[in-house]
Amino acid sequence: MVKYTCFLCAKKIGTEMMGKRVRCPYCGSKVLYKSRSVTTKVRAV
Repeated sequence: MVKYTCFLCAKKIGTEMMGKRVRCPYCGSKVLYKSRSVTTKVRAV
């Protein structure tokens, strides 16, 4: 399940909540972005 975050109201939105249109169901904004996962840096020894 992909999680998106609304740029205006900062609510987390799943793909099943959006349906076929790309809009925030809470505020109606069209600007959404994917939340990035935490990256881990590995140091070579």
